[in-house]
Amino acid sequence: MPVAATKKPAARKTAVRKPAAVPVTPAATLTLSSKNYSSWSLRGWLLTRFAGLAFSEQMVSPDDEDARKELLLLAPSIRVPCLRHEGVTVWNNMAIAEYLNETYPKAGLWPADRVARAHARAVCGEMNSGFANLRAALPMNLKGHFPKHKIWAGAKPDIERIIDIWSECLATYGGPYLFGRQRGAADAFFAPVTTRFRTYDVALPAACAAYCDTILAMPEMQAWIADARQEPEEIELLDMDF
Repeated sequence: MPVAATKKPAARKTAVRKPAAVPVTPAATLTLSSKNYSSWSLRGWLLTRFAGLAFSEQMVSPDDEDARKELLLLAPSIRVPCLRHEGVTVWNNMAIAEYLNETYPKAGLWPADRVARAHARAVCGEMNSGFANLRAALPMNLKGHFPKHKIWAGAKPDIERIIDIWSECLATYGGPYLFGRQRGAADAFFAPVTTRFRTYDVALPAACAAYCDTILAMPEMQAWIADARQEPEEIELLDMDF
């Protein structure tokens, strides 16, 4: 009588554990002050985001005296934001823009065309070092809305000059950004102005108003504004009831 074959027990499968994912530490840090009030910080943050560099944020304490002087336009120089990356420490947004352009040239922070590139650097330099009356009369305040604010005469030439810059760039390069279809350093430099114009309901030509819409709709701007509205600290001199 044939003997029935015995079945061998199935081999147990040994579970292979995957190694735990190691968190990726950003290669850079960016020191910022207030997201609600600091136009300088917003410019540097946008430049770094546009370049595609991963970074962690280091927020300066609201009680830091030097940071408050910068926000109140009382500091002799602006040292926030400050970018630290692979042994490099760089501040001043023009210097940050140039460093990022050298390090990440494919990001297109500056236009590829030589003439347009020179034009972009010129208007960014003008924004970086000028428009003091605009800064004083219309301080950046993303939580506020002051539609009845009277703009004093000293700021009006600054507003007119910015309208001229935007109008010329949009007409020359076709928009929707200042230098064509790709956003770049110039848009980072003028982004805080778009927020000021909305905070104080500054009347603009249609093309310039549409440019404000374009900048404010960027995901980066939406994220920055959302963070700004969560900031608990207020600076009384920059949060006046106009």
